[in-house]
Amino acid sequence: MGNRDALSNQDNGRRFGLTGPISLAGPAESDVIKTRELENYLQDAGLYESQEEAVRRQEVLGSLDQTVKAWVKTVSKAKGFNEQLVDEANALIVTFGSYRLGVHGPGADIDTLCVGPKYATRPEDFFGELRRMLSEMPQVTELNPVPDAHVPVMTFKFSGVAIDLLYAQLALLVIPEDLDILQDSVLQGVDEQTVRSLNGFRVTDRILHLIPSIENFCTTLRCMRLWAKRRCVYSNVAGFLGGINWALLVARICQLYPNALPNMLVSRFFKIYTQWHWPNPVMLCAIEAGSLGLQVWDPRRNKMDRLHLMPIITPAYPSMNSSYSVSPSTKCIMLDEFQRGNDICKAMEANEADWDTLFESSAFFEAYKNYLQIDITAENDDDFRAWKGWVKSRIRQLMLKIERHTSGKLLCHPQPGDFSDKSRGFHSSFFMGLQRCQGVCADDGQRYFDIRGTIEEFKQADVNRYTLWKPGMEICVSHVNRSRIPNFVFPGGVRVRPLRPSKVTWERRQGSEPTVSGASEPHKLCEAKTDLDGSDGRPKRKQVDSNVEIDSSHAKSLRPCGEEFREGSPSMSSSVNSCSIKCDSMDANNINSGKTGIPRDIPYQNDQTESLSRCNPPIDSLPAAANISNSKEAEKLALEEKITATEEGASVGTPINSSNGAAGPSNDSYNGGVEELVDEFVAPYSNGTSFPPAAQRRPIIRFSFSTFVKTSG
Repeated sequence: MGNRDALSNQDNGRRFGLTGPISLAGPAESDVIKTRELENYLQDAGLYESQEEAVRRQEVLGSLDQTVKAWVKTVSKAKGFNEQLVDEANALIVTFGSYRLGVHGPGADIDTLCVGPKYATRPEDFFGELRRMLSEMPQVTELNPVPDAHVPVMTFKFSGVAIDLLYAQLALLVIPEDLDILQDSVLQGVDEQTVRSLNGFRVTDRILHLIPSIENFCTTLRCMRLWAKRRCVYSNVAGFLGGINWALLVARICQLYPNALPNMLVSRFFKIYTQWHWPNPVMLCAIEAGSLGLQVWDPRRNKMDRLHLMPIITPAYPSMNSSYSVSPSTKCIMLDEFQRGNDICKAMEANEADWDTLFESSAFFEAYKNYLQIDITAENDDDFRAWKGWVKSRIRQLMLKIERHTSGKLLCHPQPGDFSDKSRGFHSSFFMGLQRCQGVCADDGQRYFDIRGTIEEFKQADVNRYTLWKPGMEICVSHVNRSRIPNFVFPGGVRVRPLRPSKVTWERRQGSEPTVSGASEPHKLCEAKTDLDGSDGRPKRKQVDSNVEIDSSHAKSLRPCGEEFREGSPSMSSSVNSCSIKCDSMDANNINSGKTGIPRDIPYQNDQTESLSRCNPPIDSLPAAANISNSKEAEKLALEEKITATEEGASVGTPINSSNGAAGPSNDSYNGGVEELVDEFVAPYSNGTSFPPAAQRRPIIRFSFSTFVKTSG
C-alpha cells in the first residue's frame, strides 16, 4: 500500500524535498521478500505494542487532558478572574515525537505537550501547582520535574505509562479547543522555552506532510532506531542522535527514494550518509524566514551555528539544528557506524549477510582499553531519580571538556545507558570509553593525558551547581581499564569476553583487514595499549602507538577554562577538527595540509583541493544572499549525472576501522574521481538564497596539561 501511495504521488507531479528524487525505481521481487523479512525481524524484536497497551495509553492521555483542564481552572481562580473567565479557562494536551509518528514500542514514553494560557506561568503554575496536583494523584508515580533543562519538562508515570510533559505558555487569554498549533501566529509573544516546546509538535506534523509514504517511513524509522540503540549511538543527551534526529534523516532518504520499500531505504540510508559532506545540513524543506523575527539556523549570520558538526535542520518555523549536541568524538563514532552499516547492506544485497548481522549489538565494554566510571548515589528513591537525571544531563559536558582540554587528541565514547549495582541500594554507574584519537601518535612527547583537573572542574562547575542538591547525593569519577569493568554491567552479572571487539567482528568475517579504496597499502590502524598496576596507576610496560594512559595519583588544580559551557549551547570544542581521528600515519599538524585522508568537511585552500574548496567555500567569502541556481533544468541535469555515477556502482572507499576506537570515514576515494551525492544538498532558503556549509575552526587552547611519564622512542 505504501509503495502504491508513493507511485501515485509521483504521478500527480508532487515533489518531496528540496531536490528531485535520486531514483524513482520501484521494488523488485527480492526487495519485497527482504522487506517482509525485515518486518518479521522487527516484530520478533518486540517493537510493536499490543492492542491492550495502545488502549491504555489512550485512556491515560484522556485522564491527563482532564487533569490539566482542572489545573488551569484552579490557576484562573487563584488569579482572581471572574466566573465567566474561570468557566472558559482551558488547556490542551497534544502528543508529538515517536508516539505521534507511530513508531513507539512497548513501554516507551509518550512525548506530550500541555498548551496553556498566558496567565498560567511555567515556574509557579506548571512546575508549582500542576506538579503538586500530580504528586497527590495515586496513579502518578516517579514524578521528576526538570525546570532547568534546555526544554523544561516533567517526567512521570501515569497508571504505569511513562510521560514526558512539556509546557507551552501562549499569549492567549483563552485556549480554544480547536487551536491550530501549526499556525505561526501561536509563536507570537512567547518565550524561548515555549518556542522549543512547540517545536516538537510542529516538527512532527511537518515530517508527516513531507514524506511520500508514511507506512514505509515508519517501518524504516523503527529499523534505524533499533539499529542505533543496538550500536550505542542513540542518545541526544550523550551527544549522539535522538529520536527526532533519526526521524529527519530517514525522512530525507524517503524523499530521495519515494518508491523504495523499507529494505531499500535502509540500504540507501547508509549509502547516502556515508558519503554526506558534513557539515552540509540535512533539510526536508527550505528554511522559512518567517514574519515574527525569530532566529532560525543560519551559519552566515549566527557564529555559533558555524560550529555545528552534523546539522539536521527541523522543517517547521523557526528552523533549528536538532543535533547541536554532537561533538567531534560522537560524530566520528557515528560515521564509523554508518560505514559499517553500508558495508553490511552491500553484503546483504549479495546474500552474504542478514539482518542479524546488521543489528548485532555493540560490545561497548570490549571496545576500549580505558574507561571513566561515573558512580552516583542517593539516600532515597526520589532523590536518586532526580540526581541521576541531573548527572546524566551533564555527562556530555565532561566529554566536551575532555575533548577541549586535550586539544581534540582524546576520543570519548559515552555509553548512553546506565548500570546499577543492586548491592549498593540507590546507585547507578555511567561509563565513557577513552582512547587516543587515531592519527595522534605518542611521538609528540605526550604519552599520558592528565584529566584529573578536567574531572574536578566538571564536578565543581557542572554537577555540584545542582540547585536541588540534598545530603546523600554523591558522585565519584574514577578510571578503570577494560579488565576491571564491574560485572554488574553485563547481562546476568556474568562477563563473557568476546575474542575481538564488536567493531571488528564484521571485518573479521570478511577475512581481511580493511583497505582504503584507491590506496595501495592496507589502512593501518593504531590500537590503544594500556596497563596500570593496582596501586598508583603507573605503567607496568611501554605503550604502543595510540596508547592512552590516565595518571590518577594525587590531585591537581587547574586554571579555569577560557569559555563557559552552557546547557543548550554548542560546544566551543566543536571547532576541533572533527574527523582528525585518522590513523594513516598522519598527525594532527597535517590536518589542513591537503594530504590524502583529510576530512572532507574542512575548507581547503591549497592547490590540490581547489575544486573542492569551491564546493565548500568559507562562510565569510560568500554574500549574504547567493543564488543557488537560476536554472531548474541545469540543477536537474547535474543531479542526474550524480545519480548515474552512483547508482551504476561507484563505490566509496570508506573503510570500517578495526581499532578499538571509532573514526570517521576515509576520504582517499575523493581523489579518485568518484561522483558523490551530496553537493546538491546545500539547501536553499524559501526566498531562493543559499548558505554555505559551516566552516570548521581550530580551537583556542587556553592551557595545556603536563605529562607524567616519559615517552619511549
